[in-house]
Amino acid sequence: MMRKGLFACAAAGSLILGGLTACGDDGGSGSGGSDTGKVGVILPDTKSSARWATADLTYLKQAFAAAGVTADIQNAQGDKTQFQTIAEGMISSGVKVLMIVNLDSGTGKAVLDKARTAGIATIDYDRLTLDGGADYYVSFDNVKVGELQGQGLADCLAAKKYPKPVVAELNGSPTDNNATLFAQGYNSVLDPKYADGTFTKGPNQDVPDWDGAQAATIFEQMLTENRTIKGVLAANDTLGNAAIGILKKNKLNGQVPVTGQDATVQGLQNILAGDQCMTVYKAVKKEADAAAELAIALAKEQKPSTATSTVKDPTSGKDVPSVLLDPQSITKDNVKAVVDDGYVKAAELCVPQVAKACTEAGIS
Repeated sequence: MMRKGLFACAAAGSLILGGLTACGDDGGSGSGGSDTGKVGVILPDTKSSARWATADLTYLKQAFAAAGVTADIQNAQGDKTQFQTIAEGMISSGVKVLMIVNLDSGTGKAVLDKARTAGIATIDYDRLTLDGGADYYVSFDNVKVGELQGQGLADCLAAKKYPKPVVAELNGSPTDNNATLFAQGYNSVLDPKYADGTFTKGPNQDVPDWDGAQAATIFEQMLTENRTIKGVLAANDTLGNAAIGILKKNKLNGQVPVTGQDATVQGLQNILAGDQCMTVYKAVKKEADAAAELAIALAKEQKPSTATSTVKDPTSGKDVPSVLLDPQSITKDNVKAVVDDGYVKAAELCVPQVAKACTEAGIS
């Protein structure tokens, strides 16, 4: 829904579009017509997941370029001050639409508030900013992501036939609302199994900033204190890879199923090697294209027609018009699907260590 004054910066935006290129190291795309505003996009970092430096950047640039819309796409590199500085620069430059992936809800809300004051349309991309008041939200069904992770781990543990296996949980960043939704999903699968004694609830800890190094330290302590851990619910591939590193150090890799998310090259290689149980593939191109389509409509002062779902902001209680996409569970049996979709290249995935497994999976 468009707020009164949403396009107050239209005139200023149209003055700067002719031949304007994007700012920052990440570059931009599109030339933009005289009646089309500029779009600003702030990505969060390159540490929490490889996708932000590769997939999202590439697909967003392509979508805006194809539409002839000027886009300034920058990455805050995990720095909250830099995030706000980038936003202020974009707002000052006269963007008509601002799309963000917040580092935390506090910083994200401050940026969205400034954009709203300037009459700029706003989109939360991938992560909902709690009490942020964004006009739109584009993401995957993140509770379902967690459900897939929980069921994936349950299936892998069942295959191992471990009696009452101890499950450790490495949750995502406590400042990321998505991590809360993932946990809601996988705990909806695991909690009943803890309750009926099928599984034993083990150590459970959040990992600040989705940081792999911290995840390794946390999991090593978990394993030191409880050598009977038989399964690891890791909220994404970065955390999963950290756990696998510690398991390798203790010669337990392959014996302890580990989950993941994002279908990163590393995560898929771990699956092919037998060290990771599963990951969740979120077709980032579909997400980027959906967000770009929404932003392009707003930049052209059109009412978007694709945000047909709503997500309730648990802090403000408001329903946010949303586009929600379906995630996919990936195991060794269907790794090829991620390659076939063009998300990763076979040459990048099939390094010598997993070349045989790639061939067996039909990837060439």
